[in-house]
Amino acid sequence: MGAVNDTVSGLNAECIVIQEKTNEAFGRSGHMGADDLTMDFRARLMHQQAENAARRKVDLAAQSSRLNSAEERIRIWERLHEVHLPRDPTHRLVDIIAANTGLTDGDVRDEQRRRAEARQARAAAAVATAPAAG
Repeated sequence: MGAVNDTVSGLNAECIVIQEKTNEAFGRSGHMGADDLTMDFRARLMHQQAENAARRKVDLAAQSSRLNSAEERIRIWERLHEVHLPRDPTHRLVDIIAANTGLTDGDVRDEQRRRAEARQARAAAAVATAPAAG
């Protein structure tokens, strides 16, 4: 039990030293007041929001870039909007996806068809490899 306590004490001491070095590197004193913590949180939050906005701007440009395939553009659109490509070729989102990605509605329907064929192939493979009920 004494060895465990020594190990834990040693780890705690290492954590304190690392924290003090980190604080010194960022020009902070060892103890932060409530105002400092609030400002630190706000600064991190603003930085994260700026990074998210920049990433979204890049993704918006990529979703309609001719350098990307129709499949890639649609996947980017799905990720940005957190919506899956509908399976129904007459769904109203097909036209919206086409407009947002710079594709034609035919391109979007081709991707729907490609995904449907891939699903069917996976289902057929699963049935073929399933053990027979006996």
